[in-house]
Amino acid sequence: MSTFVGDCQGGRFGWPRMVKGMSNRCFLLIVLILCTTIREDNEFGIFGTNADTVTYDHRALIINGQRRILISASLHYPRATPEMWPDLISKAKDGGVDVIETYVFWNVHEPAQGNYNFKGRYDLSTFVKLVQQAGLYVNLRIGPYACAEWSFGGFPVWLLEIPNMHFRTDNEAFKTQMQGFVTKIVNLMKDQQLFASQGGPIILAQIENEYGNIYAPYGSAGISYMRWAASMAQALNTGVPWIMCQQSDAPSYIINTCNGFYCDGWSPNSYDKPKMWTEDWSGWFQKWGEAVPSRPVEDVAFAVARFFERGGTFQNYYMYFGGTNFGRTSGGPYVTTSYDYDAPVDEYGKLRQQKWGHLRDLHKALKLCETALTFGDPQYISLGSLQEAHVYSNGSSICAAFLANTDSGASATVTYNGQTYELPAWSVSILPGCKQVVYNTAKVNAQTSVVTMTHQDIAAPSKILNSKGRQYEKSTSSVEWQYYLEPVGVWSNTTIESNGLLEQISTTKDQTDYLWYTTSVQGNQADSMSAQGKLFIESMRDVMHIFINGVLAGSANTIASGANELYSAATQAVKLNSGTNKIAILSATVGLQNYGAYFETWGAGINGSVLLQGLPSGTQDITKNQWVHQVGLQGEALSIYSTQGTQSVNWVSGSLPQNQPLTWYKTEFDAPEGDDPVALDLGTMGKGQVWVNGESLGRYWSSISANQSGCSTCDYRGAYSASKCRTGCGQPSQRWYHVPRAWLNPTENLLVLFEEIGGDPSGISLGIRSYVSVCSHVTQTHPPPIFTRLDLTTGNRVLSNVTTAQLQLDCEPGYKVSSITFASYGTPKGTCASFQEGKCHAKSSLSVVVQECIGHQHCSLPLSSKKFGEDPCPGIFKSLAVEAVCSTAVIH
Repeated sequence: MSTFVGDCQGGRFGWPRMVKGMSNRCFLLIVLILCTTIREDNEFGIFGTNADTVTYDHRALIINGQRRILISASLHYPRATPEMWPDLISKAKDGGVDVIETYVFWNVHEPAQGNYNFKGRYDLSTFVKLVQQAGLYVNLRIGPYACAEWSFGGFPVWLLEIPNMHFRTDNEAFKTQMQGFVTKIVNLMKDQQLFASQGGPIILAQIENEYGNIYAPYGSAGISYMRWAASMAQALNTGVPWIMCQQSDAPSYIINTCNGFYCDGWSPNSYDKPKMWTEDWSGWFQKWGEAVPSRPVEDVAFAVARFFERGGTFQNYYMYFGGTNFGRTSGGPYVTTSYDYDAPVDEYGKLRQQKWGHLRDLHKALKLCETALTFGDPQYISLGSLQEAHVYSNGSSICAAFLANTDSGASATVTYNGQTYELPAWSVSILPGCKQVVYNTAKVNAQTSVVTMTHQDIAAPSKILNSKGRQYEKSTSSVEWQYYLEPVGVWSNTTIESNGLLEQISTTKDQTDYLWYTTSVQGNQADSMSAQGKLFIESMRDVMHIFINGVLAGSANTIASGANELYSAATQAVKLNSGTNKIAILSATVGLQNYGAYFETWGAGINGSVLLQGLPSGTQDITKNQWVHQVGLQGEALSIYSTQGTQSVNWVSGSLPQNQPLTWYKTEFDAPEGDDPVALDLGTMGKGQVWVNGESLGRYWSSISANQSGCSTCDYRGAYSASKCRTGCGQPSQRWYHVPRAWLNPTENLLVLFEEIGGDPSGISLGIRSYVSVCSHVTQTHPPPIFTRLDLTTGNRVLSNVTTAQLQLDCEPGYKVSSITFASYGTPKGTCASFQEGKCHAKSSLSVVVQECIGHQHCSLPLSSKKFGEDPCPGIFKSLAVEAVCSTAVIH
């Protein structure tokens, strides 16, 4: 027993003081339970000792000898600021998550060969330690190929400069660099004692990523490379299992895992391995020119419940928090700056309700079944043509059942274990004791939150103090904009000349989105009189801005072409002068390719012939002309988006040019008061990039909108696909751009934009992301909420005896219920922000809810006529609907 006490005192999770007056017998019992089973960090619990042993068998990962079902959440550290990390991790933990999963992004950690960066948003060790401090585990997906809609799949572009380099195949040059980086990360984690075998939180590590999806073109070299990668990783002796996702022929010592919208029908390639789901897509990523994708929470819950129903042991939401592709990190190409992913926690760190709450309730129900789920394989029972049960039982005291209705159109009544159950279409009911339904995936009992962007004009700085003593602007004075015109074409003597056009990535080394192609052509008098001239680019990607004699003739992009290929042709009407004409083409990448076999060979920029057509003098093939290549923009080279660099050019004040291409704009603004997330509304701009205080918020492209068609009412029933549930048709793909609070000063924040095609900066405003209200609507026909307690004898969570449905309201940390705008016990109608009283209504509804909830972060009320002093309509099921406002204001 003393050994256990010592482990707890010295363990990574710490040890609480013994409660004064507790008996020795009780104290020793709790010590034993906490050290060998569960630590009560929250209602879901987590294990921990000085050094954890992590093994596995057919039924589960085994941590310190105990089989676990594990819920995991993808949260990528560079897609948030370090200041956001603790809150995001906490929200995942509160949502019932056991594990945080993240990729490791090679290109940000080794931007130049041999030069490493682990600072700021790239401080991997600090991120992992914060997860550990929260009492959660880590799945470290080292890769180092990430995909992740991240530029170049996470590979650094300098790899292309190494002779004889070919990615992700049996290539010595690549394997040398890959092994070096993977070893660097493993040793970094070892030095910080972060693997579970050292007492750290990392219980799993991943090598490669979805290679099985694309490795057929590599032939035998792909197979040998995969086996080499697995062997190399295993030899690093992390003391934890290695995984490979989407790799059906993974070696016996590597766990292969599933990625997809549904993985219930998938099985690992060996009976000795557990069934693991490393990417459960909670939504989908968005591309410029597309409407906003979403995935109904009922379907997400259905997929998760089906996975565990059919033998699943580890499930990870991709994404649980998507975040933002700051800087030039978005890939694709054409992936938007927002990586919101319709995740349970939105891009700004706000809970997306009801998704977060409904999945939290699912996790509670699953945890009640943990002992049964890891005991053995389930018994399958047919309950109808599209209805079935899976039952986990040891034949006596341990039992858990799942009742599924996979019919996407009709509900069903089934009989199981001598009882009758109603199963909505496309749903799963969970019965922890094989009798009582505690959760149904189609019955959403979680609260709803209405979140909005509140507009606030950008105000000119003035230094006054707010209530917290910080300088803060409340002025209504007009903001002062200044501008600077970027030169067209050549702007320095660091150009590259060639007889032909150079590939963009190998020329720019991906230090910039931009590459100028400039040449001269001759036109005669007849050509200058013609309106039929056209510039034809046989093959290009991603965006081209074409200037003739310094004037923008037009732009082209592969989205507008409608082509399904990466490259497409472009034709632009041009007008030539008699004599010499200068043609300057600004090529702009919009994220480098991140997926596919041999994607490092796909390139960017102009890739094909360039012709002048339709001229009286005939077609001119200018492909082999002498072309001058200028890498990047002058404003980039001078860093005029930074506080110091902005002083290196002469900004112009006064009349502000609008719809002017190649224009830099700058102003200063003060931060909105409070702590709610901040965004910029760039709806009046065209296309470009934006910085605040020298930090890049990413690319914007407000001028490109989603198609008018493709958005319709979304029915959660039936198999989900990425195109099934879309909103925002006909609207800009992205209008709002996240400005992290950590990047803001109270006053005098520098805002700089580079506009490529023309926009109106006077229309830019700030947005404050905040909750308008939180709502909950619960009926007596729903399963009762899942309340659990810790059984000190077994160390397992058990269901408390709760038979009355409960309504629960939760404000985020730091907020309390400040007012109740609607409350009705009876038969209320409508939805959040539009509730109405029904014919049946208890008169005391508002006063009872006010009494229970005002001034509290959390409150709950039973759906009981006794609670409300009357039964307003005897003999029928009743509901309780409440709408509340959460505020940081002092509650009196």
